[in-house]
Amino acid sequence: MGLYENELVRLTETELIAQGAVVSAGFREELLRTAKESGQCGPDSACLKSYGVTASDAQYGDSNPHEPLNPTIPTLEVNKERIRPPAPDAKEPSHPPDILAVSAAERIRPMLAAARRVTLTAVRVTDFRGTIVASSGSELGLSIMAREEVQRALTGEYASVLRERVPEGPAPPLESISRRARVRVFVAMPVLHEGRVFGAVVLSRTPLDVLKALYLNRHYLIGGGVALVAVMVLVSLLTSLSVSRPVKALIRQAEQVSEGRKSAAVPLERPGTYEVDRLSRALADMSVRLEQRADYIRAFASNVSHEFKTPLASMRGAVELLKDHFDEMNPSERDRFLDMLESDVDRLARLAKRLMELAKADVVSPGEEAADVRRILDEVVERHRANGLLVSVDLGTDVLLAAMSGETLDSVVSNLLDNAGQHGGPGVRVKVAARKLGPASVEIMVSDKGRGISPADAEKIFAPFFTTARTSGGTGLGLSIVRSLLAAHGGSISVEPGEPGTIFRVAIPLAGGHEGRTDPTSAAPL
Repeated sequence: MGLYENELVRLTETELIAQGAVVSAGFREELLRTAKESGQCGPDSACLKSYGVTASDAQYGDSNPHEPLNPTIPTLEVNKERIRPPAPDAKEPSHPPDILAVSAAERIRPMLAAARRVTLTAVRVTDFRGTIVASSGSELGLSIMAREEVQRALTGEYASVLRERVPEGPAPPLESISRRARVRVFVAMPVLHEGRVFGAVVLSRTPLDVLKALYLNRHYLIGGGVALVAVMVLVSLLTSLSVSRPVKALIRQAEQVSEGRKSAAVPLERPGTYEVDRLSRALADMSVRLEQRADYIRAFASNVSHEFKTPLASMRGAVELLKDHFDEMNPSERDRFLDMLESDVDRLARLAKRLMELAKADVVSPGEEAADVRRILDEVVERHRANGLLVSVDLGTDVLLAAMSGETLDSVVSNLLDNAGQHGGPGVRVKVAARKLGPASVEIMVSDKGRGISPADAEKIFAPFFTTARTSGGTGLGLSIVRSLLAAHGGSISVEPGEPGTIFRVAIPLAGGHEGRTDPTSAAPL
């Protein structure tokens, strides 16, 4: 409200400045014409060189057409301006009005009276002593020199002030032409000519108050309000169509997913916005992943139950036989049943160990580790040689740093060598090779000259618990562990038939910034 009230006062001051500039220019021209008609202008066209008073700040309304534009800027601020008391009454002058000013003013009085009926502005024109010579109302011949704004104008300075307004009666109705503001704007402009002050033009008017301004603009405000409500309704409808409905559809899909319905979440056909489209696709992807994970857990639990059930059943049968017929058995029979129990216990221990390794592989979080491929492969090969596996290596001279920890790389290669030893047959020969594969990965190849693998089995060897070497201690989890570890580090594994035997190809990303080195202490490129 304060800002709007201030703008109303500024608007009133601007209007008074415009009116005052016109009246000032008109009065000056009438003074010059009257002086010429009365013979007061010299033969050299110099006119009124000593008339009036010298201006101390002659910058407003000068008649020189060659001077640059110098507009008068409104300066009043309701919140900062000191509000003066009401204007003092005009008094009898100490000197009679200037004759030349009175003669010139006679010609503009009708204009002032006519303008007041339209603009509602009170206009007073004074001579250079502050005596009123023309007015849109009364007070002709009286002096208003005592007013602050008049004194400043008669020195050549523009002046504007706010004065208290004393209402003459109760507040007028909003539809009347009268105004209800608590202040009145006074503007005083000097009448200047070539650095001399010929007089002053004093204008005053009551600005619009906020309620009056709102009332006068009620049609525009009502129209704007209706338009705003229409826009709000339209925005609400558009929001409902583009956001609310798609979001509600996503909520329904999420509820169906939480209830366990399969394929409940699918990307929306009309998502409305880019963000909702991304959310819809993310929800659909998450739903697919949850279904896959649920299916995996169900299958895994079933396989675990089956794998544990067989040795447990064997152990239960052996225990029952020993319990019921222990005294009747000869030592060799007892030893055979005890060996069966020991074998089943070992199998359960291997299964438990492998399940722990698989669980860790499924949730492994790769870090910034880097493993020296050559060093890790040398250690793994030597360890398996010591266990009787016939392993040859082809590692070259390159030092390749894989983007995984040494422990993880050791587990990957060890599982592949164990798999070759279990499935390749007696005396199987295994070869381990490593080379750089493209600019950002390393390939490790583990091949054997064993019995090979059938095409049907090749499609299932990475599934948990699938094994063709169960009688030799295979758990069917080694290759599943390898695949999970590699997937977590951005790697991959594939199998292909050898001539004869089987070949496993492992691709692992190189550690950043380490590709292209020949050894840890040399910077020579590969």
